[in-house]
Amino acid sequence: MLYRMLLICLLAALSFTGCTKRQPSQSATGSSTQSSANQGVEKVKPAPGTGNVQGRVFYNGKPAENIQVKLCETFSRFLGGCGGKIYTGQTDREGDYVITNVEPKVYEGLTVRVFDTDSYVFATSGIAGLSSTKYEVIADKTLFVSPTNLFKSDLKVLNPKAGAKVSAQNLELKWDPYPEASYYKVSIYPEDSTFTSPYINERIEGTSLRIDKPLQKGTYRWQVEAYNGANQKLSESSDDIKFTIDDAG
Repeated sequence: MLYRMLLICLLAALSFTGCTKRQPSQSATGSSTQSSANQGVEKVKPAPGTGNVQGRVFYNGKPAENIQVKLCETFSRFLGGCGGKIYTGQTDREGDYVITNVEPKVYEGLTVRVFDTDSYVFATSGIAGLSSTKYEVIADKTLFVSPTNLFKSDLKVLNPKAGAKVSAQNLELKWDPYPEASYYKVSIYPEDSTFTSPYINERIEGTSLRIDKPLQKGTYRWQVEAYNGANQKLSESSDDIKFTIDDAG
């Protein structure tokens, strides 16, 4: 699981893509969010001496209602997640949330729950996205946070299944079509770190990928991600689907 978390966060880097976690262990869903310098329309005035945090949550381009959002005084992606003093908000029908009466200071994380699961997403920053985004709350002001785009982890793979032993010859990866998906991205990660995979974020319009690039003998983990027409991620498959190549392609 830790390996997958690092891979997701490598995509974050300068774009502040959010990573995911499951309380209390690492998880399987994700998103993006970050603090924003742009000023929006303030929904609630902060109480004197405190600040507010305001943002929006979407899924598939539509507002996500009743989503829990937490502002965390301390945050560790690997040890305990959200900690210290925690402020909580909830999205409304428009996907908007406002966290009110926040003590002015710098907070180490902001988490967004993935619907009714025990997974949540958070923003990252810095080189390779290994640091969580920090949020500075100022007295008598509202901090506007860029929209969060949730995605799920319920995309089903068909072939090869977890634990399968296969031949590299005529190997074809297959998965179930995902509702409203316009295309998919497929990645194959070798356990042997000395081997570079020829398939990372391979864009596929259909629901299968015939392997025509060489794969060495060994064990691989593969994953599929579904995207809509606006290039928003909708879902991904489980992060622990591994198969073994018995003969080189």
